[in-house]
Amino acid sequence: MRSSILAAALLASAALLPLSARAHDAAVSVTDVWARASAGAADTGAVYATVTDTGHADTLTGASTPVAAMAELHETINANGVMQMRAVPELKLEPGKPVTFAPGGYHIMLMGLKHPLKAGDSFPITLTFEHAPPVTVQATVKPIGAAAPGGMQGMPGMNHMQGTKP
Repeated sequence: MRSSILAAALLASAALLPLSARAHDAAVSVTDVWARASAGAADTGAVYATVTDTGHADTLTGASTPVAAMAELHETINANGVMQMRAVPELKLEPGKPVTFAPGGYHIMLMGLKHPLKAGDSFPITLTFEHAPPVTVQATVKPIGAAAPGGMQGMPGMNHMQGTKP
């Protein structure tokens, strides 16, 4: 009887191994996280960051923060000469290929801000993924008009820049 229980426990452990190995291989790095200060009484804002898949291919599925009622993945596109923002339900990540969220490209849109974002403040934001565990980081609020790290200014047509979109 004892050997049957031991054998069943070993089989159950072996069955779970691929799942735990897959979870261990799912890893994402989130760096250079920032937002611009709110303009006046605006109840929207945006968060920018660099997201790098450091494990197996994964998918960014969402974001949340206590400073806003809702956070959505968005991208800015040029539609016949008119810059438009649109929601993106998910964003595929390739291992070792950073995706830069920057003005004029991908960003995390904050809607229903609970208070204005003020330069010098910071707040937590959590990104969720299909495989990797959620990642919570601090977003630093920069002054209105602040440039992205590396000088990316959100110029029209910048979506073609390397690292802005996968």
